[in-house]
Amino acid sequence: MSSAPKHRYTVEEYLALEAKSDRKHEYYDGEIFAMAGASPDHVRIVGNLARILGTQFYNQPCEVFTADLRVKTKRELYTYPDAAIVCEEPNFEGLKLKTLTNPLVLLEVLSDSTEEYDRKIKFEHYKMILSLREYVLISQDEARVEVFIKGTDGKWPEAPLIYSGLDASAKFAAVPCQLPLADIYHKVEFDPTLEIRRGNPSFDE
Repeated sequence: MSSAPKHRYTVEEYLALEAKSDRKHEYYDGEIFAMAGASPDHVRIVGNLARILGTQFYNQPCEVFTADLRVKTKRELYTYPDAAIVCEEPNFEGLKLKTLTNPLVLLEVLSDSTEEYDRKIKFEHYKMILSLREYVLISQDEARVEVFIKGTDGKWPEAPLIYSGLDASAKFAAVPCQLPLADIYHKVEFDPTLEIRRGNPSFDE
């Protein structure tokens, strides 16, 4: 016997459910996905980003929003990026104005469970946001930041600018700020066996 077809939600149904939920959910193509809880280091990195950017934007028109603010893409993907930067009047829509539609820069902190999604599917949808100029991926396991910058021809590069090591500082093209990696990873302790395990997949802790 075949299983019953999965219910496909409308955007209106999703937004109504999300308004009453005590957990965050993403929406894509009629399906709703609960967001998993973040690790302590993930939370530390996002908090550090908010502090660094908030300080640099204090006397500027830009501002940073963290993961409690939803972002909408052209193909009706609703998601919660770890941080979003806006440098003009923010454009909000929806119930209680919780959905941002005009981010200039989006930042995601990578994790084992979401890295492929953030790099591929989510990025392809983010590219459709007309206001978006930069996409930033931040490793949780090592001091490494990748910055994708949209070209003046409207095309996105296949390879990002890469900043690695705690002495490095990631720079942006679209906003007047930079991210010292030592500050991004403040109080984050990396796994000392990571490089060993990468070089030897059979390595047994």
